[in-house]
Amino acid sequence: MTGSETAPEPWPVLRVDDWTPTRETLHMWTQIIGKIRLSHTPLVNHWWQVTFYVSPRGLTTSAIPHPAGCFDIEFDFLDHRLHIRSSDGRSRQVALEPKPVAAFYAETVAALEELGIPVRIEAKPNEVELAIPFADDYEHRSYDAAAATLFWRQLLAADRVMHEFRARFIGKVSPAHFFWGAMDLACTRFSGRAAPRHPGGAPNCGDWVMIEGYSHELSSCGFWPGGGSEGAFYAYAYPEPAGFAEHPVGPREAFYSRENGQFLLPYEAVRTAPTPERALLEFLETTYEAAADLGHWDRAALEADPDRWKHKRRAPETGTPRPPGE
Repeated sequence: MTGSETAPEPWPVLRVDDWTPTRETLHMWTQIIGKIRLSHTPLVNHWWQVTFYVSPRGLTTSAIPHPAGCFDIEFDFLDHRLHIRSSDGRSRQVALEPKPVAAFYAETVAALEELGIPVRIEAKPNEVELAIPFADDYEHRSYDAAAATLFWRQLLAADRVMHEFRARFIGKVSPAHFFWGAMDLACTRFSGRAAPRHPGGAPNCGDWVMIEGYSHELSSCGFWPGGGSEGAFYAYAYPEPAGFAEHPVGPREAFYSRENGQFLLPYEAVRTAPTPERALLEFLETTYEAAADLGHWDRAALEADPDRWKHKRRAPETGTPRPPGE
């Protein structure tokens, strides 16, 4: 048996103020790995090719193609290692520990080059006000391992519910994925219609990036380790339909933030709810309904019963599911 004998808290407590230096350092580390994935992967609509995914140990890029095969990179927030694995069977590791961004960047580039994987990226961060080049960043150097693990467990909990929410939509919908630009876990549904040209304006990020990301009408939701004392769930629509901000949503702790242009639900409101999963699903569903109803989406064509397979495969004489293959 490996790991702890005690099951971890599924909705852990992690105050934003208690890990801000680690969060800021980890944000820069994820940007480095995200840009490496970006540099090797063909463009997919809305930048879906650059994201990470929640894994059983942290955050993974999934397979990234390169001329000799493929590789992946995973932040392991249990053993606190960055794993770099090549399809030729070789691997390298970089320790996740207190160190400057410049050191993490140099070690990661060296590890990839040892595997024959060149690194050619724009080596400075996006979507932040202060864009220090990675090789020159000695300011961000904190790493609280316990906080990193708790953050990953927050993502695990959010990811589980967002997958259930995603399953109810058969229109165009993104995976539940982690964007390193803003450091948020997101899932986005689309109406199928083109959207007005996005004005851009994200710091240290070309307007064309946002134009691609918001090319089609959408309703997006996610989790961000900010916006509240323990982080916040968010939901917004682009373009925002008339009356969106005033539309009733749940649970009662949810509110529309004029400053952020989106609905917010404090993480702690979900964590302390009698049934956290139900509280979060209520927020995701009601904010989506605000976007879809006010935006006149064809909901009948875009939504489906996620349990339809189970219903179809119930034996009529017993009402029990049939085994696969029958």
